[in-house]
Amino acid sequence: MAGALLEQAEKLLERGIHPIRVAEGYEMASRIAVEHLERIANKFEFGVNEFEPLIQTCMTTLSSKIVNRCKRSMAEIAVKAVLAVADLERKDVDLDLIKVEGKVGGKLEDTELIYGIVVDKDMSHPQMPKQIQDANIAILTCPFEPPKPKTKHKVDIDTVEKFQTLCLQEQKYFDDMVQKCKDVGATLVICQWGFDDEANHLLMHRNLPAVRWVSGVELELIAIATGLHCICLSTMMPFLLWCFCYNM
Repeated sequence: MAGALLEQAEKLLERGIHPIRVAEGYEMASRIAVEHLERIANKFEFGVNEFEPLIQTCMTTLSSKIVNRCKRSMAEIAVKAVLAVADLERKDVDLDLIKVEGKVGGKLEDTELIYGIVVDKDMSHPQMPKQIQDANIAILTCPFEPPKPKTKHKVDIDTVEKFQTLCLQEQKYFDDMVQKCKDVGATLVICQWGFDDEANHLLMHRNLPAVRWVSGVELELIAIATGLHCICLSTMMPFLLWCFCYNM
């Protein structure tokens, strides 16, 4: 329909009609069409537990799509996903709260709706637990590594003792960061950035599972779902972060 309207608009422009006049005409026609649809429309009530009319409408939309052979199940998933995040009082839906995650292989029938946040990442260490029940989450948007100077620098190490001192200082920094996460009660760390093997090894030995290289968008969704807010790592105080079931 949109293509046909644009085609007719092009003919009007060729006849010398000003584009503003064409746009105003289309806007007027749109208002008339909406008013007519409101007069002839059959209104029905729906809610969180009564959404069969919405499924039928969604199935009609999916009839011409590639998923038409599974349109019933796909329609149910789509309707349930929208109702899960919809503000029915304001009649508004924030589509940013709905994420479509695709995986290679499988069938359309394998599609399922998950009420929660899906992060397609593995634990940072293979020996970390794959499932955590009632986890207290700590979200880190800072690199899990010693701070780097903003200007060029040079460190001269000419003895074994100095090298050992440097290694101990770096290890102490990692240990302090891990301890701060432990002190606030965190049992799972989700970091936007990566961390080197030493920090990863320390996290594993301190029984603090971690997920790294999580995108900022996914972190924001996790924060919205759990009610977390961003604070400086140095000012972290013991408090209950949030509980959820993490499965991998």
